[in-house]
Amino acid sequence: MNIIITGASKGIGYEMAKLFAQNVNNKVVIIARNRLKLEQLKRECQYQYPGAKIYPMVFDLGNGDFKHGLIPELLSSISSVDILVNNAGILINKPFEELTREDIDTVYRTNVLSSFDLIRSLLPYMGKGQQPTHIVNISSMGGYQGSSKFPGLSAYSSSKAALANLTECLAEEFKGRNISVNCLCIGAVQTEMFTQAFPGERANMKPIQMASYIADFALNGASFYNGKVLPVSNSTP
Repeated sequence: MNIIITGASKGIGYEMAKLFAQNVNNKVVIIARNRLKLEQLKRECQYQYPGAKIYPMVFDLGNGDFKHGLIPELLSSISSVDILVNNAGILINKPFEELTREDIDTVYRTNVLSSFDLIRSLLPYMGKGQQPTHIVNISSMGGYQGSSKFPGLSAYSSSKAALANLTECLAEEFKGRNISVNCLCIGAVQTEMFTQAFPGERANMKPIQMASYIADFALNGASFYNGKVLPVSNSTP
């Protein structure tokens, strides 16, 4: 399978890439801004799983040139897309009245607009296999309607809510094109972002645990779901 993971340089994305790399028949494209961490991830995968096919691509999803930068490089490694996991995200923790327009633009560019741009750019290469291409958007419980909300996270949570709604819209638009789109709103996982959002708190789930769930869902979830926004959490926050 041809698999693309954004935000792969740390946390859940990092662990997810290693899980997909276990199958040497997979081609795994890993996208992030940090070249050193992507290269480290590639070395780890190829050491643990000889023959693993890992393709690091250094790219700023919030500001990069998709048409002339990312997509030509990506298509030099894969010719179609079976799984796209939109995992990249950024969080700014500030009281609402202290947020600047630049803060809001930064969060929305990475958490929402980059998914728009990436999906639009890759659409001609989706739905080409026997099984549906599965787009999995990674949102947050903070963006899940009716969930508990927390001070300082208005930009982040509202951007993740937008990603969840985009999921529902695209599932409808892509009907009949062999493409499924789902959204997972994940809860507390012990990552750098969780520490930034909730200083001093400890999550009861490790990145590898959530990565295992998401990887399995990406592989199998399209058989059961389309256009669904699903909470994945056993705690609050």
